[in-house]
Amino acid sequence: MSAPAPTVFVVDDEEAVGDSIAMLLRTVGLATRVYRDARVFLREYRAEQTGCLLLDVRMPKMSGLELQQELVARNVTLPVIFITGHGDVPMAVEAMRAGAMDFIQKPFNDDELIRRVQKALEEDARERELLQRHEEIERRWGGLTPREREIALRIADGEANKRVAAELDISARTVELHRARILQKMGVRSLAQLVRMVVALKDKARP
Repeated sequence: MSAPAPTVFVVDDEEAVGDSIAMLLRTVGLATRVYRDARVFLREYRAEQTGCLLLDVRMPKMSGLELQQELVARNVTLPVIFITGHGDVPMAVEAMRAGAMDFIQKPFNDDELIRRVQKALEEDARERELLQRHEEIERRWGGLTPREREIALRIADGEANKRVAAELDISARTVELHRARILQKMGVRSLAQLVRMVVALKDKARP
């Protein structure tokens, strides 16, 4: 049985916007699912579902940033592209720092949106393939220094930078620099992706 096709999940409280994006993406053969409420998406999404997430920054009840934070907390690595109005760019930059892949401003160019969505789908496929290739993960893990591996394990266990710094008697800035190098060496863009790799390594190490 072939794997299900990736889905572009569109979360935007403006019905017309969500429907128009879905219609556009379907013209190039992409499966889409539209949600007007971020909480409903969060309730229905399952980690095994492949694809990417097109997410509006400003929404009532649960904002795009709040949804992103919850996905990070659940170690969901679905690539996120934020849709922003002009005044939301600083918020979008904050989202990028938290692991979002991209952001695109309204009004957007159709071809550009399609290109960025396709890029996100390719990244999701690459990451899921990598997680199935333990040898490559182990090779990247082996490229970390002992201190980087120690910090990576602590961060993956949910320890905040300040706590890691205090326990290792180093500055929080030093932890941040180590964290950036760890993500780079492991070939991931977010903490959630790193956590999944560490979990995969631990699972393989269990007898």
